[in-house]
Amino acid sequence: MGGLEELTKHFRWMLDALDVALVAFIIYRIILLIKGTRAVQMVLGLAVVLIVYVLAQLTGLFTLQWLLDNFLTSIVLVIVVIFQNDIRRALMHVGRNPFYADAAYREETKIIDELVTSAVTLASKKIGALIVIERETGLKSFLEIGVEIDARVSSDLICAIFLPFSPIHDGALVLQNGRLKQAGCFLPLSQNPDISKSLGTRHRAAIGLTELVDAVAVVVSEETGKISVAVGGRMTRDLDSTSLRRILTRLLDPGKAKANR
Repeated sequence: MGGLEELTKHFRWMLDALDVALVAFIIYRIILLIKGTRAVQMVLGLAVVLIVYVLAQLTGLFTLQWLLDNFLTSIVLVIVVIFQNDIRRALMHVGRNPFYADAAYREETKIIDELVTSAVTLASKKIGALIVIERETGLKSFLEIGVEIDARVSSDLICAIFLPFSPIHDGALVLQNGRLKQAGCFLPLSQNPDISKSLGTRHRAAIGLTELVDAVAVVVSEETGKISVAVGGRMTRDLDSTSLRRILTRLLDPGKAKANR
């Protein structure tokens, strides 16, 4: 009996350790998911509410405690409403839909080459452009208007779409499954007040979309001719062809991504 009890305690200890490890991993993934987004500020706001609630209990502020009691009883609904975009992104992340699902592996480098060539060409001529590359999360619910193209990725075609006299040059060009799918699409603009005032509509649209989904956005500035890449609500600016190729390869190439894990 003593040996059985010892085995049971040991097994219980292992389960407790596994439980703690799983919770820690989930919290870690949540932090990575919301890092650099507006959700961080919302989490801090909720933390302040909880601290005030505890202080109200300790100091006997019954009216404040009653108000916070009613608020916290519906905290799950509040969290779902506030973090609906982040929750949707996390759930969609479970069912992976790789960017290159329908593209042969040998075409990956060629697609990246065409994207880099087109961005550098447009930048040299100071022609503004916004190219969005879908990854795991579908973009259909975020795209407004848009013209169907469904064409092979070609730097010549990309450059032609963004020429100033093109009727669809103002919107975003969207790549899905290794093909040019839609052009002239309007994207949600970021409402982040910390974004530099020097950034125009294209940059704000790129940041705004990538705050909501895991897409990659390549932006060419019409004013400066500089190339930028937005992902996860953050933007890397002033890229040359080498750095742009390196970033796109890391973000869009599943083969190399697996090799680096």
